[in-house]
Amino acid sequence: MATDRVFLTGASGFVGSHVLRELLARGFAVRALVRAGTLADGAPALPKDGRLELVTGDLRRAGDFARKVNGCRYVVHCAALYSFAARDRAGIDSVNVTGTAGLMAAAGLAGVDRVVLTSSSATVGHERPDGRPADETCYADTDGGYHGSKVKQERAAFAGRAPVVALLPTAPVGPGDWKPTPTGKLIVDFLRGRIGAKAPGRGGMNLVAVEDVARAHAVALERGHIGERYVIGGENLSMDEVWLMLAGATGKPMPSWRVPYAVALAVAYADEVRCSLRRDAVPFAPLEGVRMSRERMFADSSKAMRELDFRPTPVREAIERAVAWYRDRKPE
Repeated sequence: MATDRVFLTGASGFVGSHVLRELLARGFAVRALVRAGTLADGAPALPKDGRLELVTGDLRRAGDFARKVNGCRYVVHCAALYSFAARDRAGIDSVNVTGTAGLMAAAGLAGVDRVVLTSSSATVGHERPDGRPADETCYADTDGGYHGSKVKQERAAFAGRAPVVALLPTAPVGPGDWKPTPTGKLIVDFLRGRIGAKAPGRGGMNLVAVEDVARAHAVALERGHIGERYVIGGENLSMDEVWLMLAGATGKPMPSWRVPYAVALAVAYADEVRCSLRRDAVPFAPLEGVRMSRERMFADSSKAMRELDFRPTPVREAIERAVAWYRDRKPE
């Protein structure tokens, strides 16, 4: 029933904030976990709704908030540390993997009916050798960095006692990406004229509207099959097609020069050194991102379309909404 209570993590994050609004719109009561100080750090204000209860806590210390899961029928786990920055590497596994394991233990003890885990299409890897997009039958062979942490997060979630449904969004785009995520930073950098060259090679990615991802979470609460994984993607696009969409949405020119991969890799290593020397530094050419730039990170959402009635909306419109939101915020 729509009046059932959902324990939601990551409610102040990009995907989580959209999931929160979708759940409230569908009539759910939500008990939302937020980190202390997050809203003061610049996150958009959470909706004022009598069905929303805030719980302050940290995923790395699940025991501090575990009892708050009691009385909730569902759990939606959106919280994650999504970063390619060197300063965040030590904390990625503790949040994404260890924190998930602790939350699953709490959900199992509370006897919830279902957990919807926000995983990532990174867990299915890239395009298959025969050129077909990856789907839920595929598993990525990686253990390092952010993408590796999402692989380990899925393992931890399914290994626990809780009944888990995993959603694997590709790269969400849209308004509200306030930190921003690496994908959001790509949009900000293009908007601010900071991208002077095309990505190397034949790489590409799948983009999806964040609102579509939020709707998929709400549907999965009641229709997702326990133990199953669902890729939640929008459109498979080459990086040149992404640049064209960004150029159209921002009014900025399409870069004409394509940086050679060797040059991009050298810059990334230099940036890695810079970030290791200055712990507050924000990478402008993250090594993990550059290595991915030659890959075709294409994905197939057919299973979600069949079982969750997932219907992605145009990515171009989501990019336009993101650009309009960033312009309103006037990011530096």
